[in-house]
Amino acid sequence: MGFMRKGLFASLLVSGMLTAGVAAAQVEVKLGHVGEPGSLFDQSAQEFARRANEKLGDKAKVVVYGSSQLGGDSEMLKKLKLGTIDLALPSTVMSSEIPAFGVFEMPYLVNDREHMVKIREQIVKPQLFPAAEKRGYHILGVWENGIRHITNNKRPIEKPGDLSGIKLRVPQGVWRVKMFQAYGANPSPMALSEVFVALQTGVMDGQENPFAQIYPSRFQEVQKFLSLTGHVYTPAYLTAGRSWNRLPEDVRKVLDETATEVEPFVLETAARLDDELLAKLKEAGMQVNEVDKEAFVAASQGVYDEFADEVPEGRDMIVKARSLAGGS
Repeated sequence: MGFMRKGLFASLLVSGMLTAGVAAAQVEVKLGHVGEPGSLFDQSAQEFARRANEKLGDKAKVVVYGSSQLGGDSEMLKKLKLGTIDLALPSTVMSSEIPAFGVFEMPYLVNDREHMVKIREQIVKPQLFPAAEKRGYHILGVWENGIRHITNNKRPIEKPGDLSGIKLRVPQGVWRVKMFQAYGANPSPMALSEVFVALQTGVMDGQENPFAQIYPSRFQEVQKFLSLTGHVYTPAYLTAGRSWNRLPEDVRKVLDETATEVEPFVLETAARLDDELLAKLKEAGMQVNEVDKEAFVAASQGVYDEFADEVPEGRDMIVKARSLAGGS
């Protein structure tokens, strides 16, 4: 009888240990992005993780890996396809994967964030989300990278001709290259993590990014001029890949809902950072100048024409996006 009791006790002990092991094996949802600490990407991802983890309890935990820890944008898209990471926050690079996303590479298409909200609800979600699904990407929410401006070490950029001969780093995406070629610059795609050293060593003369990437990346330490071109507004897309359907359905529901819930927070934070960070960039000694936007718009027409001709739905998306600008 004592032997049976001991056996029963041992069996219960093993069972308890196994149960504890199962409880400890919480699902980790890896979210990667290229932003530095304090960037809009960082603040957006951390807020999403905080809200999602409150709802998920012990079902799963979103863990954020910023500063390109999981790779640059192109590398993370590949990892989403492989299922080795769960979520990423691509921006411009999506136009390299899915041509229709190039609509956000069109200069001066988005007037402001109110306009972007209309575009998000009437173009991005109904048209671009399904296009991404066909390529194996599930987009949970539309966040922001921001309104882009040019920095460089050569001269203030006031009109397109001032970019002549400037070696300019751009993100991965064919249309950004075409746009800056049209302006006379010498653009080269490069991962964000490599840009600081490229600017510091003179491999690149300049780059273009929103304030919320420029300041946290410390480009003000290696760049003299900041020209307020505002040439492109780039959304960012909280995106899943192959591992998405492996997650429990209730976890997916929480992640989807929270990504959408965070959208207003992202836009509010972005607007606040625009004001705060421009002031900090000026304090850091950058020479800031306004530009002749009409000259840039005029120099952009060829890019619009080419996009409309090359991308089947391109012309219709441009027309629709412009029609949504009224009253924004």
